[in-house]
Amino acid sequence: MNLRPPVLAVLLASFAPCGAPAIAAAETVVTGPRHADLLAVADAFDRAQLAQDRAMLERMVDDGLIFIQSSGERAGKKAFIDGWTAPGDSYDPVKLSDRVVIRLGADAFMVSASAVLSGTSGGKRFSSSFRFTDTFRRIAGEWRAVHIQVTRIPG
Repeated sequence: MNLRPPVLAVLLASFAPCGAPAIAAAETVVTGPRHADLLAVADAFDRAQLAQDRAMLERMVDDGLIFIQSSGERAGKKAFIDGWTAPGDSYDPVKLSDRVVIRLGADAFMVSASAVLSGTSGGKRFSSSFRFTDTFRRIAGEWRAVHIQVTRIPG
């Protein structure tokens, strides 16, 4: 999935902030302690994407981000953020399924889910089914996305 022209950028997911499209997670499987803290980070990240909040994404995405697009191409922070914040794009509410949160240690965790992202890009409607995995590390006391992989689900 080429997450930019003509459609989106990256896909992730989880609950909506004020005025942002809603995202609902069906079942969430969490392994390890303090899962509420990890879900709060993942949800804030997803809200920032759907709300197209460039400032929040700049803070939450590590400068060294490795972003594997559905095409298999590797990109970085700029491509990820530009894809989510393109002028004229808008996103519908998203429902996550099969969401899993795995703590990888005291300072790392990953979140994976399936979703259908739809909305408008370049004046045209789009809909894309995908599975994603976001990996976060705590760096200088702040959780940052360090690796994101998106896989398109045919259909």
